[in-house]
Amino acid sequence: MSATLDIKLQGREYRVACPPEEFDALTAAAALLDAKMGEVAKATKSTGERLAVMTALNLAYELNAARQAATAPAPAAPPSVNSIDAEVARGRIKAIEARLDEALARQNELF
Repeated sequence: MSATLDIKLQGREYRVACPPEEFDALTAAAALLDAKMGEVAKATKSTGERLAVMTALNLAYELNAARQAATAPAPAAPPSVNSIDAEVARGRIKAIEARLDEALARQNELF
């Protein structure tokens, strides 16, 4: 069941139909839109319908950019100091094992 919610954009009130469970989300969206309209109005000196269209265009651009960034493959990270090269690690382990075997062999001679 839809109810109505009063929102304010650029000093004007609007009554919109909205299910009660979506009031918080719509209120947050209206706050975002009002802030964005304020930014665009300041930058372009636009008002009225032109301001609404310019703001919608800016928000659509940002939404598309966010969608593209979310679906783009992550760039390969350069090797970091904390990354491990498996072959190098295996070589080091073998060297340590050899040193341990050598040290243990000397221990067997003592006992």
